[in-house]
Amino acid sequence: MLRGPLVCELQMNPPNDVYAREVVMARVGHLIRRKQQEVERITRILRACFDPTRVQAPEPGEIRRIILIGPYARKNWYEDDDAINFSDYEFWIVVNHPLFKEAESWTRARDVIGSELGNRCAVGLEFYSKADIRVAKVERDTFILDRIEAGITLCRASRDAPLPTRQRKGARS
Repeated sequence: MLRGPLVCELQMNPPNDVYAREVVMARVGHLIRRKQQEVERITRILRACFDPTRVQAPEPGEIRRIILIGPYARKNWYEDDDAINFSDYEFWIVVNHPLFKEAESWTRARDVIGSELGNRCAVGLEFYSKADIRVAKVERDTFILDRIEAGITLCRASRDAPLPTRQRKGARS
């Protein structure tokens, strides 16, 4: 069940926002400006519209990392206006507890991405927990580890400031 309009009411750079969109855009500086803006917008939507209250978990929900993988991270993306072919954006989101991988926590983010970006770009989202990453390291799961290593970390909880509460509430109103 959605609450409020689909459009995520995020101001781009309020005065007290220490999260500057230019930081994410610089991390994907190899892309054209429009693609940088789309990646930044998707990252901001994921951060703002993540709803950990939709599941019962033993700890508060937190996004640990957002990673861009695939052609846009490998710098071999393509776009063909004549044939309407283009690469999909692929985001891996690492959360602090396995329960936050559940679709209920991400319904609003998916809806807002679809509403705001529409058919301009296809966006794939994969969710992992910190435990999944630890298991992948122990088991030397090259599928996961190679993609994380080749990916571009757009947001990391240990280094990037959280979105101000005002923006998170605006995303859910």
